[in-house]
Amino acid sequence: MKRLVAAIALATLTSTAAPAQDSAPDDPSGEEGFSLMERGARQLLEGLGDEMAPMLRDLEGLASEMGPALRDFALQMGPALSDMMEQVGEWSNYHAPEMLPNGDIIIRRRTEDEGVPPIEDMPQGEEIEI
Repeated sequence: MKRLVAAIALATLTSTAAPAQDSAPDDPSGEEGFSLMERGARQLLEGLGDEMAPMLRDLEGLASEMGPALRDFALQMGPALSDMMEQVGEWSNYHAPEMLPNGDIIIRRRTEDEGVPPIEDMPQGEEIEI
């Protein structure tokens, strides 16, 4: 990642400094400066492509390995998750999950008199450790 940032910084400095040094005073159209900027941008993108190519190949390999497993998981768990959603109904009818001292995780149903707490009464920023 540090190499990537260094390559971007170097290409940016190179592309911005080159037109100022190489621009000809007798070229009022500015075409020479544009071509230098264009070349600098092209070199930057080529450098990024060269840096990212191995990571993209690794990611492609990981995706090809994980694809069938994720597809099987979705096929097996999809119906079970749908059944669970039908049983649970509205998630606001339940308290936040709690972990008991023995490691069990429970989710208590709210009673009729509790109802759903107003949003301003809900604790903010608390994390639930799963």
